[in-house]
Amino acid sequence: MTPTHTPDTANPGPATALYRDAAAVDAAISDMAQALDTLLSARGARPPLMIGIHTGGVWVAERLHRLLALAEPLGYLDISFYRDDFTRIGMHPRVRPSHLPVAVDDRHIVLVDDVIQSGRTIRAALNVLFDYGRPASVMLAVLAERSGRELPIEPNVVGLHADLAHGEHLKLAGPGPLSLYRGSPPVGRASGAEGAGP
Repeated sequence: MTPTHTPDTANPGPATALYRDAAAVDAAISDMAQALDTLLSARGARPPLMIGIHTGGVWVAERLHRLLALAEPLGYLDISFYRDDFTRIGMHPRVRPSHLPVAVDDRHIVLVDDVIQSGRTIRAALNVLFDYGRPASVMLAVLAERSGRELPIEPNVVGLHADLAHGEHLKLAGPGPLSLYRGSPPVGRASGAEGAGP
């Protein structure tokens, strides 16, 4: 069964500017679904197991999962304890359990996140994933990609390429409708845990 998620109750802070509205985000996710469908066919990677990274990655994955009409339940990962900067940035206020509905051994995985910047969130997610088993392959799909990569990690499918100034952050507000903000989303909307860019 596809998991349901409730918004964070903590005040996510003031918005600086709307970057992409719900219609633009929905269009980008539709494009991602088409690109993933083509990629999965080209690689003979069916049926895939889709896994979203809490929190924003799960919101995006839920939509991709529906658009691709995947039969197996959606999985989700919390990478809070696996980040290499955990001692510097501290614990996210709402740590959620990881849940993989089936074994990952010898499976083709589609890992989904909202924003990629440094690549450190994805590195942490791969560490969590390989603690569960050894997949046949892992493909990465992200809603938004921006500059600032610190690790050699590149997504296979990207919805939007964000051109931001140094020091600007990109955050996904949700869980629905989804919209992207420069900075923090407006008060009352939840934000993806890793949406600031790592």
